[in-house]
Amino acid sequence: MISRRTFGAGMIGAAAASRGGMALADSFPTRQIKFVVPFAAGSATDAVARIVGEWVSTDLKQPVIVENVAGASGVLAAQAVARAEPDGYTVLITTNTTHGANQSLLKRVPYDALGDFTPLSRLGYNPLILIVNPAIPAKSVAELVAYGKANPGKLTFGSGSSSSRVCGELLKMRTGLDATHVPYRSIPPAVTDVIGGQISFTFADPQSGVPQIEAGKVRGLAVSGTFRIGLAPNLPTMVEAGVPDYDIVAYFAGFAPAKIPAPVAERLTAALAGAVRDPATQAKLTSVGIQPSHSTPAELRDQVAAEITKWAAIVKSAGIEPQ
Repeated sequence: MISRRTFGAGMIGAAAASRGGMALADSFPTRQIKFVVPFAAGSATDAVARIVGEWVSTDLKQPVIVENVAGASGVLAAQAVARAEPDGYTVLITTNTTHGANQSLLKRVPYDALGDFTPLSRLGYNPLILIVNPAIPAKSVAELVAYGKANPGKLTFGSGSSSSRVCGELLKMRTGLDATHVPYRSIPPAVTDVIGGQISFTFADPQSGVPQIEAGKVRGLAVSGTFRIGLAPNLPTMVEAGVPDYDIVAYFAGFAPAKIPAPVAERLTAALAGAVRDPATQAKLTSVGIQPSHSTPAELRDQVAAEITKWAAIVKSAGIEPQ
């Protein structure tokens, strides 16, 4: 039987803890927040981090800096955030590369996509664009496939993320295209090498690819999702281009280290979701090809689990060996 004294002490303790949590939420943040991005400046994820970070900085009344930690398919950045102090001042702005595809593409992933992070909010979606060097005599996906089959061993494709890697491998699997994979640390360098002719094609995010298409430095053939994008409305989807059952779209989201205080996580979630709901921020995201979309932490956690399962199936069906 619980005595009145014990019960009263427990109630006082709970009230104090509640007040402490509210005080923590009210006081956070007191200094700058760092958004860690697992890809190079100029990538789609970098654009999302900077656009969202601008609104979050205003909302939280503290500077938000973006730190690009490119390489190792996002492992370096994800591991750094997983190991960071769980105080809310380090946030990973990432994609399904680190929280979906890596779990099947890599033999060893030194972080737990679910257990080592606190999910905050989804930020948006983004299909990739198939771009080729203009010297390749192909003005459609069908012509690229035909050229590759007629010239075995001649085509190469670069990938700067797990999504772009799987886009290329899935294209090969669905069409029988012959092309050799060349890995890159991030998508912008791969785009640069398509322009220079060092590689034949890549799947690039719209932010990196569309300006080069408009400048005539590369040729755009299709988008990887099931919907056309406003930045390049004339580009067909892969299905429209004749590739059956093809749908790969990247998602963007924010994650904090595991075990950050709940009030801090709630404050960060509110700020990120608030940014995506803001009409001006939505317009900025849309202008660079991002489809804005926010979520609850629980919805994001479920999405990560679903993405891990989805990418496992894609990687297996495409016959990709983990590296």
